[in-house]
Order: sequence, then C-alpha cells, then structure tokens
Amino acid sequence: MRKPARIAVGVAAALAILGPLGWFWVDSLVPSTYDMAAMGHEDFGGGPVAAHEHRLAVASLAGPRTGAADVSVTLTARAEQGRYTLNHRTPGPEIRAARGQLVQVTLVNESVPDGITLHWHGVDVPNAEDGVAGVTQDAVRRGEQHVYRFVVPDAGTYWYHSHQVAHEQVRRGLFGALVVTGGPAADGDQVAAVHTYDGRRTINGVRGAQSLSPARSHRIRVINTDAGPIRVWVSGAPYRVVAVDGHDVHEPADVTDRAVVVTAGGRVDLAFGGAGQLNAGGGAALGEVTAEPRETLDLLAYGTPAALGFDPARAQRHFDYRIGRRVGFLDGRPGYWWSINGGLYPDVPMYMVATGDVVRMRISNSSGDVHPMHLHGHHAVVLSRDGVAAMGSPWWFDSLDVGDGQTYEVAFVADNPGIWADHCHNLEHAADGLLAHLAYAGIGSSYRVGGSAGNRPE
Repeated sequence: MRKPARIAVGVAAALAILGPLGWFWVDSLVPSTYDMAAMGHEDFGGGPVAAHEHRLAVASLAGPRTGAADVSVTLTARAEQGRYTLNHRTPGPEIRAARGQLVQVTLVNESVPDGITLHWHGVDVPNAEDGVAGVTQDAVRRGEQHVYRFVVPDAGTYWYHSHQVAHEQVRRGLFGALVVTGGPAADGDQVAAVHTYDGRRTINGVRGAQSLSPARSHRIRVINTDAGPIRVWVSGAPYRVVAVDGHDVHEPADVTDRAVVVTAGGRVDLAFGGAGQLNAGGGAALGEVTAEPRETLDLLAYGTPAALGFDPARAQRHFDYRIGRRVGFLDGRPGYWWSINGGLYPDVPMYMVATGDVVRMRISNSSGDVHPMHLHGHHAVVLSRDGVAAMGSPWWFDSLDVGDGQTYEVAFVADNPGIWADHCHNLEHAADGLLAHLAYAGIGSSYRVGGSAGNRPE
C-alpha cells in the first residue's frame, strides 16, 4: 500500500474512533448556567401527564412571612483555621424548638468564599425554605444574608447543613443539629453528632471518649453527618431504638449485643438506662470505649406493625431509581461514573408527581458501592428489601442505606409541592452525578445552577 493510501486509511480509522467520542463529549457538556427543572427527562411513573401552563414559582412556596418567631437564631458563617464555622463553632449551635413553633434563622456569610446555604435535613419545610443553591434560592455570597422561616411540623431529630458546594462545605464543618421536641426536654436528652475531621471521628466535635451526662435514663440523638454509614451501639445496659429519621418506632424492643447502622445523613434516637454507654466506633464514645458487636439490628423486622395512614397499593405513580456505574463523559470529563437508569448526569429522570399522589419507588443498586439515598421534603416508608416485606414497625426514613446488590421498594404521599432533590448523601457521589429530582407538575424555579450567583448545590 502506498504511503498516501496508508495515511488516508489511518485518518479514516481515527475519525471513526474519535468522531463518536467527540459526539459523546459534546453531548455530555452541561451549560454554565441552567434550570435544574429542565434537565434530564420527565418520568411520569405511569400516571397522567400534566401540562406546565400557569407555573407556580418555587419562591412563592415559602414559610410564614409575618408574625413573631418562637425561636430566632442568627448563624454567621466563617472560614477560619482551615475549617468552616457557624458562630465560630463546628458543629454549629444546636437549635431546639417545640413541635408547631415558628423558627427563624438568619444566615450571614462573613467569609465563606463560595457562598453558602442551609438545608434543613429531614424537616419537611416549604420548598422555598429548603436551602438548595440554584433550585430553591441563590447561594448567600460574602457580605450577604438570608432569612429562613418555617414551622416545624414534627417532633424529632434533624440537622442542618450547607447545600452549596456541599461535598466540601459539610466535610469542613458547615452543619449543626436541629431538635424538635414534643414537650418539655427530658433529663438525659442530648445530641451525639458524629463527624470525621481530618481522618479522626468525633462526637459533637470532640475526639475520643467523653463523659456521658449523668441521668437515670438517656435519650441520645445520634446524627451521622459523615459520607458513609456508621455502626453505633450501647454497652452496659439494654437499649431501644425509639426513633429513626425523626419518626417514632412503634413498640420498640430491648436490644443487647447488637449495633444499629446509621446511614449518612440519617439519625437514630437511642433510649437506655443510666449505666449505659454509647459507642460510635473509631474510638468515639459517650462513656467507655467498648468492643463492637458482630451482629446488626435489622430495622425491617424491629418493633411491631402500625397503620401507615395511606394505602401504597393505590399508588398513582410507580418509579424506578436504578443506581449503576459506567464509563462515559460527565460534563466533558471521561471516567467511570455513577448512573441512574442507565444514564449519566444530566441524562437522568425528573420524577414528576401531582399533589396528593401516592408514589411507589423501587431503588436498586448494582454500582459496586453503598449509597445513602436522601429525598428532600418528604418521608417515605420501606415496603420491602430484596423482595422481603417489612414486618416490624413502619420504617419511615428520609435517608436510606442502599447496599450494592440491594433493592428497596418504598412509598410516600406527594404532599409538599416543589422541586426536591433526591440524591446520594455521600456528597462526593452526588457531585459526580448521583442526583435526580422529584418535581410537582406546574412548579417552576427562577433560580439557576451556575450563573452570576455561582450556585453549585452539590
């Protein structure tokens, strides 16, 4: 073969390879600014397709704008000593309110360079108060402030954290506890916020074993603010898991010699006698550090059944959320990325609902890693895991650990209009594309990811 012919063949072969790669590269590019509600493709879950006329703005779905707040807090965010702080602390100040009270939080950004928001993790707030940059508000830039106002509807253990560059800002300290009580605080009621700083696990920002506040009985509100699951347990006394993700467990039984898994973003409330000691692994403890139990409590069969308040068999929407992994381009970057229903971000579902819909969702994971899935604005109930029906107390959650090879079927009522993130709470995974949304038909947002505000929710 002559040299010109060989060159022509080589060029043709290169084009045959590079041409499709170039198309996939271009197709993966995400605009510098975009409407999150317009990304991906609509999935109506077999229910009626709703028109988008007469859109209601996310900004109008706010908490009460008038009236004196029952609880009023100002949180000032700063970059100091290699961490991010709120009122010079990390974790930030614990906020406590009683069920039904109006909470007002003024967020001031003194020196966090990328801007900041606050998301009220697990609290079913109105959509405009959800604190997701580029979806429900603009990031609060340096020298600016933003006021959140919402009524806390349910007693329980919750937390707050930044949802702007969240994978970095939460890790570096922008978070705190929010506790909603159903009455006067009981003796022995305290928070244990577990967080890893610089490779060292802490409870409430303190390394190593700490003294447990003296009391005849304890209610310890464990909050996992890290990126992966933790195992916690009580030694020295039986314990009960009395609440999961802010919802009471129906008729919990005593547990001994077993640990309970707390997924990233999740919470469990543990009740035990005065002789008990809490361990969160990694040398972090309230009391004496003890050996970790081998067995794990299964919440699928813990407690006793109770009414759900709705019928999952009457669901109007049926969705699949299939988590996988595949080679491809994500915003022009080649790699091995998380996928949702086979697509790479932004080619992911926008799960579409209407107010009042009963929704069933099947969450499966074949990605090779565990994913703590978090749905904003709603609590769902576990119906089954790997085909085994739930047989204990209703397992209500907003954060669910879905292990590799596992499949959960869950259900919830669409009763909180808005545009809501539904993502992995290993926030690095969300930043790498493991992010979808639940959207109500007819709802639109004037906020944009990117743009002059520099909104970067994950």
